[in-house]
Amino acid sequence: MTEPQTSTSWPKRAVVTAGMPYGNKALHFGHVGGVFVPADCFARFLRDRIGADNVRFVSGTDCFGSPINEGYRKLVEAGEFDGTIEDYVQANHDKQKHTLESYDISLDIFEGSGIGHAAEVHQELSDDLITRLYRNGHLHKESTLQFYDAQAHTFLNGRQVQGRCPVQGCKSEKAYADECDLGHQYNPSDLIAPKSSITGTVPEMRPVENWYFDLPNFADYLRKLVEDEELDPNVRSVVTDTVKEFLVPPIIFVKNEALESYLEVQQDLPEHTYRPAEKGKHSFELEFSSIEDRDQARGVLSAAGIRFRTGKALVPFRITGNIAWGVKAPDLDGPNDLTVWCWPESLWAPISFTIAANDARGLPREDWERFWCSDDAQVYQFIGQDNIYFYGIAQPAMWAALQGTGEPAVHPTGNQLRQSKLIANYHMLFGNKKASSSGAVKPPSADELLDYYTPEQLRAHWLALGLDQKPCGFKPKPFDPDEAKRTDPRVADPVLKEGALLTKVFNRLARSCFYEAKKNFDCYLPLGAVTPAVKEHALDAIARYDEIMHRVELHSIMSLMDEFIRYGNKYWSDNIRDVERTGDEARRRQVLVDSFYLLRVCTLLMHPVVPRGCETICDYMNFDFSDFFSWNYDFESMEELCGAAELEARRHQVRELPPRFDFFAAHPSQFKK
Repeated sequence: MTEPQTSTSWPKRAVVTAGMPYGNKALHFGHVGGVFVPADCFARFLRDRIGADNVRFVSGTDCFGSPINEGYRKLVEAGEFDGTIEDYVQANHDKQKHTLESYDISLDIFEGSGIGHAAEVHQELSDDLITRLYRNGHLHKESTLQFYDAQAHTFLNGRQVQGRCPVQGCKSEKAYADECDLGHQYNPSDLIAPKSSITGTVPEMRPVENWYFDLPNFADYLRKLVEDEELDPNVRSVVTDTVKEFLVPPIIFVKNEALESYLEVQQDLPEHTYRPAEKGKHSFELEFSSIEDRDQARGVLSAAGIRFRTGKALVPFRITGNIAWGVKAPDLDGPNDLTVWCWPESLWAPISFTIAANDARGLPREDWERFWCSDDAQVYQFIGQDNIYFYGIAQPAMWAALQGTGEPAVHPTGNQLRQSKLIANYHMLFGNKKASSSGAVKPPSADELLDYYTPEQLRAHWLALGLDQKPCGFKPKPFDPDEAKRTDPRVADPVLKEGALLTKVFNRLARSCFYEAKKNFDCYLPLGAVTPAVKEHALDAIARYDEIMHRVELHSIMSLMDEFIRYGNKYWSDNIRDVERTGDEARRRQVLVDSFYLLRVCTLLMHPVVPRGCETICDYMNFDFSDFFSWNYDFESMEELCGAAELEARRHQVRELPPRFDFFAAHPSQFKK
């Protein structure tokens, strides 16, 4: 067996990640359709392409972070939950896992940063990585002011403080410790009328010490990295464009009307460059040479009552925090009894999951390095555009810092972590607006959608949206806020466009082959050479598919398969019609040889998209799954899947298909009453 002739080059081993949903809620459609389904499609393809044993598809519940703490606190306070925070996270994890299984998400592991064996591995790995960053000289202690509730005797996380946004001109009345709901960021001490959500009292500002990673020191490394990525056509522009936004000098923006006030304190500011407002702009700029200078200027401006906002820039990346619920941080050089901030540990959690998945297979502990460190391996991380800062800036810098000087990245074997390939998707909108479970636009949960659609209809539709290109609207008709459209049978449901390809065209091709085999060939698939023009069309589709997958342009996969499946169905319909008219039995046999071959290729290529129906087709074709869903063939004919006795008999037995059988069924709610 040999691989098909394509121009692409694939790694020998691969890790695919699908982010980590917070452990405070069920999954809405954006979680599943925007990240998990694309990641699952790609992971399934890689298993078929390079072998299932060479792929690890990993994810898990993010068990730590302020949204989880606050969600748990509110439920307990309202009398709606009486267990521990561990119980709370576990319950949400169980719901998430059930949802993912309902959508055929084929993860090798889905535990959590604080759940199961993965939690034990994650604690060990966190200790090791943070200690190595410290020993390599890339961590420093920093004292900052943090809100403290004196009545509750606790420091408050970001979501446990609420007030009014201090940014001039912002009308938000829903501002947290250092960011408002409109996205403005500020120093916690600038928050107007802060109030503790725990006791309702005004919190104090108390100094705390934490460990920070020296991210600004890696600016040159990141600039070189993004330059290389810009030359790679397979890296999405949203990744490089977002990263470059942070690789600029630190800037403060001040409203034009505060110019006189600025001039009064100008001499008190660190050395900086003043730029007047560009035409049509409402703010002038103050550019500084370092984050330290910029932060010193913030203090001067705040003391003078001058409102401002800061631009994007590389700032020290916090590693530890002071909240009890979290991964325990190693004791370095004081302070002790800290926990790890949720973002850093979530970046290396996929390594923990890979190790835990390998442990479940009984593999040596160091085997994870073959996936994360080897030159012939690749890590593909599927993320939302909001998380590019963490995965595209903080993670690459930390990976580089872990290498140290002559010291291994993580493990004493000397291997170093390779940089990941980021597959970032834009937002999936609900209708034409960004949906948020905490906002005014309430999205349907992923589970609710299954009351109206099959998982495969939704998978195909979400993959076709083109989230790699731009934000796209998801507009399920049963949830249309316009009742007239929702109830009008003449209004088509846009979600069912791709589903029609499955339930009508793909179904028709598959059923026609099996029913013809039963009717005229005694439930046997005839073997023989494929018509050259048919084979050429199929091999071209395979090569194009492989190249598109290499770019991870999943919407283009759907366009290609729409074209190819329709070609296969039309080939059958046109030719069998002529056979019935002429009664040419030799041609009948050839048409079935060709059509089963086309069905095989369609099924292989659609397997990552709609696995359940494709595996049912394989089952009725009576082939072994590992053989049928493999790219290690020349795709010359069906004969390469058959044994010697079948080749001699020139036929392969298939299973008898029941009458009116659907490989891709419509949802019961879609049948006309």
